[in-house]
Amino acid sequence: NEPAINRNLDIDLNVIAFYTKELASVEHFIEQSAKQHNPQDYQLLQTVPGIGRILALTILYEIGNIQRFPTVQQFASYSRLIKCKAESAGKQYGTNGNKIGNAYLKWAFSEAAVLYLRGNEKAKKYLTRLQKRMSKAKALSALAHKLGRCIYFMLRNKTVFDEHKFLPA
Repeated sequence: NEPAINRNLDIDLNVIAFYTKELASVEHFIEQSAKQHNPQDYQLLQTVPGIGRILALTILYEIGNIQRFPTVQQFASYSRLIKCKAESAGKQYGTNGNKIGNAYLKWAFSEAAVLYLRGNEKAKKYLTRLQKRMSKAKALSALAHKLGRCIYFMLRNKTVFDEHKFLPA
């Protein structure tokens, strides 16, 4: 019975190796495309601590042209970084339409926020200050929202990430 188990393991490992090679090839192709289509924005995104190749590509291709968002509020709404409000005649009825917007951007900004915190004491202190007013999950969402707004202005104005502006002392 042991040879059958070993054979199954070998097959599984070969499948994993094949997909790993194919995935690397696809990632390389997409990265080369990004460098041809929009090299400046791709490089700008990678100036944010915590945003590497994959997150930069995800954000770049999910946003498309940043000029299509006239305001940062519209961008934040599209990115699912803010809650939708159900309102009628000035009365608020709670939130509605939580699935409106781009889920991939929401994921990318949330990941970027968590990665931004790694080894960044200033960011951790900022998160601790936020946690005095809200839960840790909401504080992380607030940091993701702040990061999304920052990236909007970076891409709009073609500027690199500035930590002093992002987290003033």
